[in-house]
Amino acid sequence: MMERDAMRRAKITRETAETQIEVELDLDGSGRYDNRTGVGFFDHMLDQLARHSLIDLTVRARGDLHIDDHHTVEDTGIAIGQALTQALGDKRGIRRYGAFHLAMDDALVRAALDLSARPYLVWNVDFPAQKIGSFDTELVREFFQALATHGGITLHVDRLHGLNAHHIAEAAFKAVARALREAVEPDPRMAGVLPSTKGAL
Repeated sequence: MMERDAMRRAKITRETAETQIEVELDLDGSGRYDNRTGVGFFDHMLDQLARHSLIDLTVRARGDLHIDDHHTVEDTGIAIGQALTQALGDKRGIRRYGAFHLAMDDALVRAALDLSARPYLVWNVDFPAQKIGSFDTELVREFFQALATHGGITLHVDRLHGLNAHHIAEAAFKAVARALREAVEPDPRMAGVLPSTKGAL
């Protein structure tokens, strides 16, 4: 179920046999967040995504955590991507592209993206550990794959430096957030204009 209004907000409810996800977002927010997925480290990353993109984000997720965190993380990425697509509408007047280099202590991550409606993920991020606490580091990629696919995003993420897995993951979320902030912003020179020569995005 999807709802969208003219204020670039959206609400998504996604229910499967494995998860129940509710997402609300506002592209013109101030970075407020209230995320509760049952996965502590993932909540922390979603908080970073909201804060540094200036997208208000509320997530409620109930998943089969007795199995593992995979379904909850992936399905949350799907729902956020769907909400992003709905909130963007026809994408008239936005910047469309965004890129950012994010330094966090030992970690340096570059993110570049295009709100192209052509989903594609290039992921060059290696982690020195398989776990951050109880969180599987491979789920970072799974989240961004789901976000890119269902948000219609061409997304490139590259780890340029990094020794600490927590820092690398957090730098990735923050870098994508800052790139997303740039891409969804209204462009004052493109008011009401579609940022494409194709006539549709």
